[in-house]
Amino acid sequence: MVAITLPDGSVRQFDGAVTGTAIAEDISKSLAKKALAIKVNGEVRDLFGEITDDANVEIITREHEDALDIIRHDTAHLMAQAVQELFPGTQVTIGPNITDGFYYDFARDEPFSSDDLAKIEKRMSQIVDEGRATRREIWDRDQSIAHFNEIGEKYKAEIIADLPADEDVRIYYHGDWHDLCRGPHLPTTRHIGKAFKLMKVAGAYWRGDHRNAQLQRIYGTAWANEKDLKAYLHRLEEAEKRDHRKLGREMDLFHFQVEAQGSVFWHPKGYIIWRELEGYIRRRLDADGYGEVKSPQLLDSKLWELSGHWGKFRENMFVVPDEVPSTEEEGPVFSGEGGLMALKPMNCPAHVQIFKQGIKSYRDLPIRMAEFGCCHRNEAHGALHGLLRVRQMTQDDAHIFCREDQITDETRKFLDLFSRVYSDMGMTDIAYKLATRPEMRAGDDATWDRAEKALADALTAAGLEFEYAEGEGAFYGPKLEFHLTDAIGRTWQAGTYQLDYVLPERLDATYIDETGGKQRPVMLHRAVFGTFERFIGLLIEHYAGKLPLWLAPVQIVVATITSEADEYAEKIAQEFRAAGLRVETDTRNEKINYKVREHSHAKVPVIAVVGAREAEEIKVSLRRLGEKAQSVLPLEEALKILSDEAVAPDLRNQ
Repeated sequence: MVAITLPDGSVRQFDGAVTGTAIAEDISKSLAKKALAIKVNGEVRDLFGEITDDANVEIITREHEDALDIIRHDTAHLMAQAVQELFPGTQVTIGPNITDGFYYDFARDEPFSSDDLAKIEKRMSQIVDEGRATRREIWDRDQSIAHFNEIGEKYKAEIIADLPADEDVRIYYHGDWHDLCRGPHLPTTRHIGKAFKLMKVAGAYWRGDHRNAQLQRIYGTAWANEKDLKAYLHRLEEAEKRDHRKLGREMDLFHFQVEAQGSVFWHPKGYIIWRELEGYIRRRLDADGYGEVKSPQLLDSKLWELSGHWGKFRENMFVVPDEVPSTEEEGPVFSGEGGLMALKPMNCPAHVQIFKQGIKSYRDLPIRMAEFGCCHRNEAHGALHGLLRVRQMTQDDAHIFCREDQITDETRKFLDLFSRVYSDMGMTDIAYKLATRPEMRAGDDATWDRAEKALADALTAAGLEFEYAEGEGAFYGPKLEFHLTDAIGRTWQAGTYQLDYVLPERLDATYIDETGGKQRPVMLHRAVFGTFERFIGLLIEHYAGKLPLWLAPVQIVVATITSEADEYAEKIAQEFRAAGLRVETDTRNEKINYKVREHSHAKVPVIAVVGAREAEEIKVSLRRLGEKAQSVLPLEEALKILSDEAVAPDLRNQ
């Protein structure tokens, strides 16, 4: 007998080995029709696989949280079938799931075109209608290699040859078409549905190595239903409109160029946003008891070796030789072994050096040390992405040196600060994750146990729900991740909070406790924005360039209808400036509708339109970005409304 325990706790008995299909049918015929796969003791399996022992079982339907991964996996196979049927001789290589979809790499001499993608999609739909049945076979390794070499699939043969000796060679069939795959898969191609779309073709190297053959990668997306597919495509369309790189050009905020890969050229308007944010967060930090410091850009490799970064992070650091004076005629010589300097990729070791100056007492703690520190990281060229992934960055960084009994209070204090800041920024949908020890790490397991527990306890004490992100912590300690959902439903990771017992130990930071003995402080690494570059990119995309008035580089443009109002336009512009507003005038000999369109395209929040009548009555006609209606107000009233609105959020209720 095999006992199957269902999610509701009920148990069903079967005489012997039983498949997922049989279990679903035993529950109800309607469930059997909707079943896609089965989950056995937490492991997702094919419906047609047999269960031979007692087990906990879930039936996976389209609504199940695990369904989408299976659908996307099957859609990748579906695409591969269509490609090989339409383009004989094409080899398939690997085709994994990725965020929001899948891809498959193909070896083919001729490049795929956009017209080819349309043909492939059409053939995929036809294969879905055919309802090709899925089955799985286990093959002998040598037989498998010989088979795939014989049919011209040399890449598959190579993959099999590299598999561990004790791993089964699983072959999945969909009708007559077959592929090497771990599975699981849907019962038939009909179960995939038609909520898929092929997105683009890109180049890729076999196994990601540029020394290997170049392949063609087709990206696709797949969803459980048409509604979700349409919503996703709409998000992509919105994301394209909101792309901070595009808006940065249109708003004249910044640019990049090849002579400074991964570093930003900030224009005056873009740097206004930076300065407003820096002033805002500095005031928040001052109010929370942080002392601001400034540390060197270039530090000797010996310090990075002591901190542990040299061994764990060396490949991501920009390193330069340290020259020493020479007595020889040929000029300066290098100082030899250990004579290296590195641009700092983070501020923490330098902050420990500041902490170590002078004797610290337990009464001095916590010490909150902040720095708007410029850091450099040697990110790969292919990973760079506008403001979101750069090589030169400035963090709103800070480190809190505290006693172990202060961790909970300091964590709660930071979480309150974080919440207030992001509420001010118009982002309140936040998910919390606790990232635990990675495989490559400093410190022993006992230290990590203590650190992870302390941070989890602090989160619980703060009344926050959180998930664990296993293995995603920093090399020196666990960290708290903040995942924010923006205006179109995308998730961004911004800010960080990390608990560290390791760095104070490595760099010999101590304080004197109440008994006169030496103790190690706990070091809390934290940032609210993360980096100014990434956070500004995030804000631009969240607001689609329509920044709140206090952040907008140009807050008001005074635009004239006729030249008769030019003098009045300059006069009121001066009054707006005197009230602290950032104002430009537009007295060009152009039609007012043209001026409004142009400044709206540049995302100016308010256009104050003036003509002869407004000049005579001392009024302005205000047009808000994104609104068709306009309001005609006395100048004094408009001045008060706009100057009040332009005050930074932290200053409004003072």
